[in-house]
Amino acid sequence: MTTVNAARLHARLASLARFGALAGGGVTRSCWSAAHEEARAWLLAEIRAAGLTAWVDPAGNVFGGLGAAAFSASAPVVLTGSHIDTVPEGGTLDGALGVLAGLECLHALRDAGERTRRPLVVAAWSDEEGRYGSLFGSRAFCGKLDVAAIPTMAAVDGERLVDAMARAGFDARRAPEALAPSGAVNAYVELHIEQGPRLDEAGVPIAVVDSIVGVRRTRLTFHGQADHAGTTPMDRRRDAFLAAADYALRARALLDRSASRTVANIGVATVHPGVSNIVPGRAELVHEMRSADAHALAGLAEGCETLAREVGQARGIGVEVRRMSVTAPVACSPRVQAAVASSCKQLGLGYTTLYSAAGHDAQNLASVTESGMLFIPSRGGKSHRVDETSDAEAIERGAAVLLRTLLDLAA
Repeated sequence: MTTVNAARLHARLASLARFGALAGGGVTRSCWSAAHEEARAWLLAEIRAAGLTAWVDPAGNVFGGLGAAAFSASAPVVLTGSHIDTVPEGGTLDGALGVLAGLECLHALRDAGERTRRPLVVAAWSDEEGRYGSLFGSRAFCGKLDVAAIPTMAAVDGERLVDAMARAGFDARRAPEALAPSGAVNAYVELHIEQGPRLDEAGVPIAVVDSIVGVRRTRLTFHGQADHAGTTPMDRRRDAFLAAADYALRARALLDRSASRTVANIGVATVHPGVSNIVPGRAELVHEMRSADAHALAGLAEGCETLAREVGQARGIGVEVRRMSVTAPVACSPRVQAAVASSCKQLGLGYTTLYSAAGHDAQNLASVTESGMLFIPSRGGKSHRVDETSDAEAIERGAAVLLRTLLDLAA
């Protein structure tokens, strides 16, 4: 029976972690950055060294094929992968594990000379973390990219996608050309760390993912009036920051009355002009909401938009609401779930079924093929932080299950 080379997998994970490495641990490797492009070149070299065919599409997605050199409806592939970009001050496994475990599976099968009925491909999707646009690469691949929005897509610091891609040698206007031919993907399975505490606390080695939450991101801008912070009486101020703060607190109370599997976060807050002796004339928030329940997610978003306007009206503050991105929750394919569960049984591993509380490229792939995921435990449930980690044995078990799952789906 073909098995993964654990030492090779761990060595690749350590090598990838060098790109964008931080002095105190962890990594910052946003898509299209210099560190990301160095990592992309390294990954392409590793794919070729494994004896696979490597290619990159116009959206910046990287692929490595075993028995495939392109996507074609005449030879549907079984696809696996994840992403190599990270959040700022993130960990070394989020995304990277799925890409490198997928590469290891294909490498091991090639070394063993094992043939599958369907070709296999590993993918590294671009900008999964959404610096410029949530799940950008897989959206382009699945035909879900808003083409008209490309010229205006930008990071929270204002850097435009078109400029970032141009710096890396890509033309953002060509990203829609990454669309895969209809019927070119037979199935997709993604290995990922859970990024939460459920598996670790339960002591269960593998989770079969049955659904993935939807994610909505909204930018709210509160327009007040800049004034002298010393001479303007308190009762005459139109403080945009106070309106934003009032909204943030009341939105949390609104969330507490929402569905139990619904969460939200305000991780970006900008005050203008941003000095201590001027009353803030403008304040911006980016409000992210997640839920596995599409109805609850839409209801919360609508309620928060209404709340923002109520806060603005009460405080004499103008409010601008702009929806940045919407990703719908999806159910994972029963066929892929069954393949993961069967693989766990073959390997004598216990497993449970969980929903994914984080968004993943797999939910975009669900619009074009049978798509699913499997999780391994995150030690302490830590993720999107520099001390994110999983035990070496957990990584190896996840790769072993992924290999058997790919063989099942490609048989």
